[in-house]
Amino acid sequence: MGHQHGHSHDHGHHHHHSENKKALLASFLLISTFMVVEVIGGFMTNSLALLSDAGHMLSDAAALGLSYTAIRLGEKKATQRKSYGYKRFEIIAACLNGLTLIVISVFIFIEAIRRFVNPPEVQSLGMLMISIIGLLVNIIAAWILMSGDKEDNLNVRSAFLHVIGDMLGSVGAIAAALLIYFFDWGIADPIASVVVAMLIIISGVRVVRDSFHILMEGTPDQVDMEEVKTSLKDLPNVSDVHDLHIWTITSGFLTMSCHVVIDENGNHDTVLAEGQRLLHDQFGIEHSTIQVERLEVGCPNPHETCN
Repeated sequence: MGHQHGHSHDHGHHHHHSENKKALLASFLLISTFMVVEVIGGFMTNSLALLSDAGHMLSDAAALGLSYTAIRLGEKKATQRKSYGYKRFEIIAACLNGLTLIVISVFIFIEAIRRFVNPPEVQSLGMLMISIIGLLVNIIAAWILMSGDKEDNLNVRSAFLHVIGDMLGSVGAIAAALLIYFFDWGIADPIASVVVAMLIIISGVRVVRDSFHILMEGTPDQVDMEEVKTSLKDLPNVSDVHDLHIWTITSGFLTMSCHVVIDENGNHDTVLAEGQRLLHDQFGIEHSTIQVERLEVGCPNPHETCN
């Protein structure tokens, strides 16, 4: 039987609304601008907590910029040389972003250890003022992102969670500044920076792990291979399913290929349509390639090579 492709893309699901792009771009510009201010303020006040929070803001800016760029690139049409378009760009950039976060957090840990041994003088009032502004910036960015399609768009939701997480860094820097100002507790600065560095490295490791899994075309966590196989085998007139592969092109874009063996009563087009409908409705797989074979002329042994 022929090699059949099922393209059941829900274009409404993948359509990126203009408000998402506007929200992501506005938040990116806001966070990026204040990140520069926080870096300058960190050096001027000699606060590692501010610098580490700026590192966390860098992760936010990267996530926001990545989400915005992914939406823009996702709108570009596929070509013969790039049959899936530029959808994988999001994953490659995410992996590089995660590696950068890990490197930043390591430098923060090293500097924090040095400051534990010899706490430097920190300008607590300047640190406090910049930290409060940073918290307000994060609140505004979160409010802007809430105007987007936060519930249905994975990019916007992940960016929103990044910004919420960065609020913790600003709160930590504020707490450290208050402790230094009222109690002259200089060690609060490296403690706050270590807490933020831990948040950064956890985010970085998670991003690298998830992106590496996608780049290795691993099975998506939300899909049970055995359940998919069993569901396909339960379709009328289907006797076997083999050579099943499920992978992810980019976030939320699941792809699957398999061979389905039908008995003498099975209708090729009917089984193909039912299989595609099942994969889309039950498992959210919108791009499927199914090869339908007759039991007597197909490839009943999954360990054999089908020509």
